[in-house]
Amino acid sequence: MIAIAHFLAITLYVAAAALAAAPFARPVNAPRRSALALLASGVAIHCAALAMLAIRAGDLYVAGLGPSLSMAGFVLALTLLVAELLARDVSLTLIAAPLAAVLTVAGNVVGFAHHVEPSGTQSAWLAAHIALSFLGIAAFGTAAAAGLLYLFERRELRSGRFDAIFRLFPPLATLDRVNHVAALVGWIGLTVGVVLALAYSLEYGGMRPEQLAWGVAAWLGVSALALGRVARGWQARRAAIWSSVSFTLVLVLYVVLRVAGPVGGKFH
Repeated sequence: MIAIAHFLAITLYVAAAALAAAPFARPVNAPRRSALALLASGVAIHCAALAMLAIRAGDLYVAGLGPSLSMAGFVLALTLLVAELLARDVSLTLIAAPLAAVLTVAGNVVGFAHHVEPSGTQSAWLAAHIALSFLGIAAFGTAAAAGLLYLFERRELRSGRFDAIFRLFPPLATLDRVNHVAALVGWIGLTVGVVLALAYSLEYGGMRPEQLAWGVAAWLGVSALALGRVARGWQARRAAIWSSVSFTLVLVLYVVLRVAGPVGGKFH
């Protein structure tokens, strides 16, 4: 049932992205309600899959690379759903929904083997750090997706081409607002998540250096974005460039640390 639920969630994420891309196939507006309904259904089924996984493992937080990747996909899809409902649009779905599907597929491929983790206060502390860090990364990714769409639409506008892009994408001001809000949410989530991780490492040990290094790198990236927007008055284009480039570098760093890390390490 867990594998079937994950498969259904993946299918719904891909279907939502396909509906969001409808204006590229024919001159119509994207069916926003249908796309959001598919995305919401995928999030609900994905949540049920994770709940079944937790029940099977007998622990609220299921440790391991596979469960972590699935959780990352779920948090990204949930963050995307909230962002699209607030923006009353589905353009971000075109990029973020497939990414959520890819993360979920990767979790299924790796498998859902459960690693035994500490219980009690230590377990709650660790779970809080991971939940907030996932929220921060998902919001950072949403800011990056909005920034990438902003840059693409701006380039099309300056070139004078008014095709399906302008039926599909929201106004530049909306993408800029999503980038701004997501940057702030990402900064809050990662700030608290990294602080909890550092405190956990000092109190209990067990955190791998590469885990902390990657978390701090992600925090620096989203902190620079949030600080630039709030304190330095970064304009939309500069914020869009920084968010898309910095998030890409964070993803590349994750892959590098996974490949270069110790064999059998639990960097997730």
